[in-house]
Amino acid sequence: MNKDSRMPNPETDLPSSGFLPKNFGYYFPAEFEQHEATWLSWPHKDASWPEKLNAVYPYYSQFVKQLALNERVRINLNDERMRVAAIEHLEKADADLSKIDFFIHPTNDAWCRDHGPAFLINPNAEIKKIIVDWNYNAWGNKYPPYDLDDVIPTLIGKALNIPVFNPGIIMEGGSVEFNGKGTILTSSSCLLNPNRNPQLSQQQIEEYLCNYYGAEQVLWVADGIVGDDTDGHIDDTIRFVNEDTVLTVVEKNKSDENYELLQHNLKQLRTMRLLNGKQLNIVELPMPTAVVWDGQRLPASYANFYIANKQVIVPTYRCAQDDEALQIIQQAFPTREVVGIDSTEIIWGLGSFHCLSQQEPAVW
Repeated sequence: MNKDSRMPNPETDLPSSGFLPKNFGYYFPAEFEQHEATWLSWPHKDASWPEKLNAVYPYYSQFVKQLALNERVRINLNDERMRVAAIEHLEKADADLSKIDFFIHPTNDAWCRDHGPAFLINPNAEIKKIIVDWNYNAWGNKYPPYDLDDVIPTLIGKALNIPVFNPGIIMEGGSVEFNGKGTILTSSSCLLNPNRNPQLSQQQIEEYLCNYYGAEQVLWVADGIVGDDTDGHIDDTIRFVNEDTVLTVVEKNKSDENYELLQHNLKQLRTMRLLNGKQLNIVELPMPTAVVWDGQRLPASYANFYIANKQVIVPTYRCAQDDEALQIIQQAFPTREVVGIDSTEIIWGLGSFHCLSQQEPAVW
């Protein structure tokens, strides 16, 4: 495809004019490619972790500590008081504060995967990195207010002096998974849900995804796991570990309510073909024992791992499947250290390490 040679200008290059990130050769790199940094939004919303917010901080700080070993960590904060509190928690975890940058970017909640920026790169362009700022409505207007979260990508663009493009439709980072070679994986239960973009057909949503993520194809599975309030984010079920291999969670217990829907996803994956015509290499990953709190089934999944530069940080849940899952993920990432961090408290917020983070790719 011929790329437009002019530099993108988000003030004038509107979708209606045909100037789209894909037309300039920009694309969203796979998470397993090199990062410049990882972005986070410091947890502070009591309603997300009722009666447990303080219990979350030691595990969250361990996550930050691991990230800071091999890349910068950039954290959105509401104010100076929150910065002081965050530093106190991070010092207790012995995190390397010299690798952590703080930004006063107020948020409503902590789920940076969904409200954070989508960084696209083009190593051959004069402007090598841009941001796509999708609209955000807290997973179908489930948890208002979300006005602060909705503007986070633009605030980050201003802080980094990076152009920001606004597609004008609802999209969340946890709903899409990338192989970095033109393929996006997603779920129809989420992106075709009428609480997101009811005015758009599946074909129109695919066009937005391809044009604003620099991709060529979108592959769909049906559903997400039980307890997932996002309507089925892909980052709880299927993850690329390289350009043609996925880890996908399966439930071994046939009486568990996740069993049938995950088997259906597995069957769909087996029929898929990548752009080069190849089938996916599919590696099955167990589900943990059901995590229930206050009578609520929580969306605990080993697939919600985060691929950092030299580690893969995996949520664990104090159950027998933890070791098996860590071993399978280690085999899938032979050049990275797999680090398990207890997510039993964090998952009460209905997400884990991948939901909390958004990578900023390196580009030279």
